Amino acid sequence: MARVAVFGAGHVGLVTGACLAELGHSVTIKDVVEEKIARLESGDVPVHEPEVGPLLARNRHRVRFTTDGEQARASADVLVVCVDTPPTASGDADLTRVWAVVDDVSSSDRPAVLAMKSTVPVGTGRRIRAELDARGLERVGYVSNPEFTAEGTAVRDFLQPDRIVVGSFDDADGDLVEALHDGIDAPVVRTDVNSAEMTKLAANALLVTRISFINEIANVCELVDADVVDVARAVGLDHRLGPHFLAAGVGYGGSCFPKDATALKQLASNSGYHFQLLAAVIEVNDLQRRRVLQKLACHLGSLRGRTIALLGLAFKPGTDDMREAPSIVLAHRLLAEGVHVRGWDPAAAAAEAIPGLQQTATPLEALAGADGAIIVTDWPELGRLDWRQAGRAMRTPLVVDGRNVLDPEAARRAGLVYEGVGRRVAPAPAPDGAPIAPLPAGAVGEAAAS
Repeated sequence: MARVAVFGAGHVGLVTGACLAELGHSVTIKDVVEEKIARLESGDVPVHEPEVGPLLARNRHRVRFTTDGEQARASADVLVVCVDTPPTASGDADLTRVWAVVDDVSSSDRPAVLAMKSTVPVGTGRRIRAELDARGLERVGYVSNPEFTAEGTAVRDFLQPDRIVVGSFDDADGDLVEALHDGIDAPVVRTDVNSAEMTKLAANALLVTRISFINEIANVCELVDADVVDVARAVGLDHRLGPHFLAAGVGYGGSCFPKDATALKQLASNSGYHFQLLAAVIEVNDLQRRRVLQKLACHLGSLRGRTIALLGLAFKPGTDDMREAPSIVLAHRLLAEGVHVRGWDPAAAAAEAIPGLQQTATPLEALAGADGAIIVTDWPELGRLDWRQAGRAMRTPLVVDGRNVLDPEAARRAGLVYEGVGRRVAPAPAPDGAPIAPLPAGAVGEAAAS
C-alpha cells in the first residue's frame, strides 16, 4: 500500500482521499484553510456528498488532516493535486493553486510522483515538468490522472469508474499511479500527459454538447407540437447514442461543465483554432435560461412587482453546490426586473450567491401567494409534492417546469397552468381530484451533472 498526500480538501480532494483510504492506502489530506481542517479533524465533513463521511469515519486510522505541507509530503510516495482551477476573466484556467503545490513540493528532498487530478489546460504537465527540472527536481515524477466524478455520485464514480486515465512522461511513474487503483475493476488507459489532459476536457465538452443539442430539439418540439420526452426516449434507445444526458431543461451548470467548456474553447482559440461547435453549445446554454423567463412573461406580462418562486437552487440534486447554478442567473435577472424572488432548496444555502433572494424552509412556503414558479433543480421532493395544494396556495398557479419533473396532463388536470421544456401542448382538461404524478424515473436519461 502507498503513502499518499492529497493537496486540497475540497470536493474532489475529500472524495479522492476517502476512496484511496478505502482501497487501503495511508492518506494525508492537506488544505490551507485552517477552519476546514479543524472541522474534518472533529469528524465534520464540509462537503455535501453522500458516502464521503462514512468512508472517512471507517478509515480514520488511515486518514489524517493537516495545514502543514511539509508534514503532508514528509513520507508520501504520491502527491495528488486536487485544488481548484477556476476560470479567469479571459476564460483561461487560473493555475495559481496548482503552482502553489509545485512550490510546496519543491522544498522536499524525498522522491515522489506528482499526480494531477485537477482539471488543467493541455500543456500544463509539460510546463510543470520543465519547471521541476529547472529546479533540480528530476526525482519528482509527474502524471496526469484526471478525475471523472460527478457530484452526488462521486464515491461510486471513483470506485466503479468507466475508465482510469494515466498519462505519464515515465512509465514507472505511471505504474505507481495505476497501482493506487488496484482493487478497482475498470479499464486503464495509459497515454502521454497531453492526451490525458485533453481527455478530461473532451469528455465534458461532449457531454455539454449533448445537453445543448437536446435543448435545441426541445425548443423545436415546442414549435411543431412534438414532445421532447418521447423524442429523447426513442433517440436514447439507439445503441449508437444511448440515453445519457438527453434531459431537456434550463441548461447545465456546476463546477466543471461551464468551466471546462470555456477552457477548451479558450485553449483552441489560444492555439489559433476557432472551435465553432463549442461556441454554439455555450451560447445555446446561455439562451436556454432566457427562454424560461420568457415563458413566465408570456403568461404574466410585466414581471415587475410579481413574486416568483425558484424551486431548487443547487446546480443539480444531491449536492449543495451553487457554482454556476442556473438559479443564480434566473434569480439575478428576475431581481433586476423588480421581481420578489423566493427560493427553496433542501441542501444549498444561496444567500451569498443570490443577495436579495428570500430562501424558505419548504417548497410550500416559497409558493404561498406566488405569481409563478420555476422548477430549477429536479430534487425528488418536488415530484412528491402535493401540487394541487401548492397550486391553491399560489396567487397564480403558474409552474414553469425547467426540468420536466411533472407530467403535463396531470399537472393541468390539477388546475396548474403548466409549461415544460419541449413538452407537447395539449388542451387543458377539466380539473379532477387525482394527484400530480412525476415522470417515471429514468424516463429521459441522466440530468446534467459534473
